[in-house]
Amino acid sequence: MRKTLFVLILTTCAASLLSSAACAQSSSAQTRVTIDPVPAVSVRAGHMTPAQLTFHILPGFHVNSNKPATPELIPTALNFSLPGDLVIAKVQYPAGQLLSFPFDPTQKLSVYSGDVNVKFSVIAQANAGAGSYTVHGELKYQACDNNACYPPKKIPVDFTVSITRGTPGHKYPHN
Repeated sequence: MRKTLFVLILTTCAASLLSSAACAQSSSAQTRVTIDPVPAVSVRAGHMTPAQLTFHILPGFHVNSNKPATPELIPTALNFSLPGDLVIAKVQYPAGQLLSFPFDPTQKLSVYSGDVNVKFSVIAQANAGAGSYTVHGELKYQACDNNACYPPKKIPVDFTVSITRGTPGHKYPHN
């Protein structure tokens, strides 16, 4: 069944790519997924703060969820390149919606469509220096419509993290 689905997807993709050069050019230029800017994050050294990335999938398209139904499918994934004083943790992708498509109505795939929020925490290590840091990353996905899947894409993600130093607490002597 998996091999049949994989061959069917490949055949569908190949047929759609060969159908028309003009169509392929307009399809490849089309942006199917956009990302909202990630708001600046402020975190105290030794603490964590929540953050969120929101991306939008154009109507008529879908992307595989972070946990696709079969291993042949490309998962949507958010990856970061971090300065040494920061950690990204607790990345929470939403559950995918199980849908079937005309190329195989008996198989349900786990996909995202519309607006998607990925939540995560930004952690500043206890010894982190105060200052402003830029986090670079990318959202990797593969957009599909009801008939074809398009080549995988990566969209850059950048946001600023301001690390502040907390004031030391007053220490009381033990009796």
